[in-house]
Amino acid sequence: MSIYLDKNSKVIVQGITGREGLFHTQRMLAYGTQIVGGVTPGKGGTKIDSGQPVFNTVKDAVDATGATHTIIFVPPPFAADALYEAYDAGIALAVCITEGIPAHEMLKVVATTKSMRIIGPNCPGLVSPGKALVGIMPGHVFKEGHVGMISRSGTLTYEIVDLLTKAGLGQSTCVGIGGDPIIGTTFVDCLRAFANDPETQAVVVCGEIGGSDEEDAAAFIAEHLPDKPAVAFIGGRSAPKGKRLGHAGAIISGSSGTPESKLAAFAAAGVPVADRPSQLPALLQQRAGALV
Repeated sequence: MSIYLDKNSKVIVQGITGREGLFHTQRMLAYGTQIVGGVTPGKGGTKIDSGQPVFNTVKDAVDATGATHTIIFVPPPFAADALYEAYDAGIALAVCITEGIPAHEMLKVVATTKSMRIIGPNCPGLVSPGKALVGIMPGHVFKEGHVGMISRSGTLTYEIVDLLTKAGLGQSTCVGIGGDPIIGTTFVDCLRAFANDPETQAVVVCGEIGGSDEEDAAAFIAEHLPDKPAVAFIGGRSAPKGKRLGHAGAIISGSSGTPESKLAAFAAAGVPVADRPSQLPALLQQRAGALV
């Protein structure tokens, strides 16, 4: 269940004939992603303008194309079923862009599809620069290199990557894990992959208030990434007490999920935290030096 993409990754698009699906299919194709087909029930046997065939079911698409990856642009009431359908068809990695899937539905999906890597939901996807992009990210801001990037925020992902690229710091793989309370792939899942990846020599973690994922990430970095420099940024630190960020997962419960608890966890792990995204390239260069 790798988080990495390569030029041979065969991708289908669930919801390919919808406006969002069509738009982002063309952007992924322009980046070089191998989109081999799509799924829209009732439109099987047709093709979209760029020539990709449309199938009625994911199984039909997998049987015909050998696809191993999917990206889901399916409305919230049907998105959980789209994930189950991908799992039943043998898909290895599913990127779920859909926002607004009920948390209780995602709890069931995550618990019963453990052999399929799910990125999201409510996420921008992932990209291995120079190889493939499966998501809604702007491909032109990415550059091949050795920095692994993980973020709960889509827009902050693009902003920080753009800053890294302009500073000459290319990326190995960038993953937008999503801002919902229940997601398929966590910071720790990505960090575990980065720890075993020779192409990833340094790590950027972009978190936000709410939940305990950042604290878990800090503990994992301290124990398992001693040779890979890491820096972090926490969004929402200036949010008024008692308020929450726009993401459904940005919920503070007692002392858990507060900016202070996250800053303390990263400090204990020896991970410097930027006050502003613009500080991250310099922090990373100080920590990693010639590695990146």
